[in-house]
Amino acid sequence: MTHPAQDSTDRDKAVLHEFGYAQQLLREMGGFSNFAISFSIISILTGAVTLYGVGLNAGGPVVMSIGWPLVTLFVLFVAAALAELASAIPTSGALYHWASLLGGPTWGWIAAWLNLVGLIAAIAGIDYGCAQFITPLLGLEETPRNFMLVFGALLLSHAILNHIGIRTVARLNDFSAVYHIAGVAVVVLALAFFAPKQPVSWVFTQTFTTIENQPYWFAFLGGLLQAQWTYTGYDASAHTIEETKNARVSAPWGIYLSVVISGIFGYLMLIFVTLAIKDLGATAAATNPFIYIFEQALGGTFGRAVLWIVTLAMWFCGLSCVTSTSRMIFAFARDKGMPFSHLFATVSRRYRTPAAGVWLAAILSFLLPCLILALVAAFPTRLSFSKLYPAVTGISTIGLYLSYGIPLLLKLRAVRKGVWTSRANGPWSLGGWSVAVNTAALIWIAFITVLFVLPPNDLTGYIFGGTFAALIILYFVAVRGHFKGPLPQAKSQAELLKIEAELEE
Repeated sequence: MTHPAQDSTDRDKAVLHEFGYAQQLLREMGGFSNFAISFSIISILTGAVTLYGVGLNAGGPVVMSIGWPLVTLFVLFVAAALAELASAIPTSGALYHWASLLGGPTWGWIAAWLNLVGLIAAIAGIDYGCAQFITPLLGLEETPRNFMLVFGALLLSHAILNHIGIRTVARLNDFSAVYHIAGVAVVVLALAFFAPKQPVSWVFTQTFTTIENQPYWFAFLGGLLQAQWTYTGYDASAHTIEETKNARVSAPWGIYLSVVISGIFGYLMLIFVTLAIKDLGATAAATNPFIYIFEQALGGTFGRAVLWIVTLAMWFCGLSCVTSTSRMIFAFARDKGMPFSHLFATVSRRYRTPAAGVWLAAILSFLLPCLILALVAAFPTRLSFSKLYPAVTGISTIGLYLSYGIPLLLKLRAVRKGVWTSRANGPWSLGGWSVAVNTAALIWIAFITVLFVLPPNDLTGYIFGGTFAALIILYFVAVRGHFKGPLPQAKSQAELLKIEAELEE
């Protein structure tokens, strides 16, 4: 008698074979683990915390009470549209494969690099933000040198664990999901019972901004970066889809539910944190407004304990993001889309992980802040790291959401041409709502792309625009005509089975 779990794994492998790929990665993740990796990367205890000061300085408490649910609503449209595509095309290439199959290799290549730029910037933002929290908690002086040392140690720990194997990382991600919910509960209960609080109406009516020469409504919109960057990386459920059991159902739910659960618990946390503000001006002026709130509300010892909880959540977030990025690198290299593709498409026989992709993700993430520090040193009168950190998060947000938008736009085009019908959908389908949801998602992506490059976020636009221009030039000079998009690994199922057998030896 065949075990149901084995039947599911066999079906997953058969679907993967239909797309021309062998089951090289270890299919060990259950539905909860798949959800957990996206939930951990969203990490309401990371994005909402490290950019809390950005939101507060831009629009004050109203950014938390109204901005967060506003962004959540529109991100749910994006998540639902991506989930539907993940169910239809369940490969680790995810966005890149979807764009290639719907629009051709040029679209696929652009989507892949936008996604990779966004993911590398996300890792850098997450782990450098974690370093900014953990450095003072360790009693170290808050200097760029110490931040970089701690940042490098964090990346090293993530790379080693991801190299060792998906089983270890999956268990840590499972724990991370529970930990995030428990961590939010601790933060909320501590503030609810032990901190002085503003009236609830204050959170919904108190406007505040430190941005000069801009109307309040525009400053408020800029503050939405706090929530929008938090809601990035949930495509991890699609990037790990070749390691997920019952993938065409589990991964789409992982994408969608990670946003739903993050939205609910993130909102609770932000409301209680903001209610605990004593002096709005002093809090906004603090080096780290989130830490300042806890120190003022709960005292040094209790506040530090809660901040350790938040810092560990950031560590989990970085771990999951390295996992997702390495899978994207593996899938893109498997189709010969990267320099040294033969190296980054290699899977470790011992651990069944894309080890080279793991270390590339960690190294590139470390080099990004190094580049930023070099720019600050070269132009000290024009640049400061305090301004460049929001720029990194903005680059991550725009890169990732444009990579989300490309396959969604191409799908709408395919629907209009009659190329994509309901038969092409997988078991997780939006049915008759598909076109409306995709359209709403694209409108939101276009809106935030423009918003987050306008002043005071124009530095994001300059850096991202330069990066994007370099990618386009690279494509037409060196890639066009050579890159063919997704490539079947073998011509027959027998050859695919041979590839799988070699890894088992």
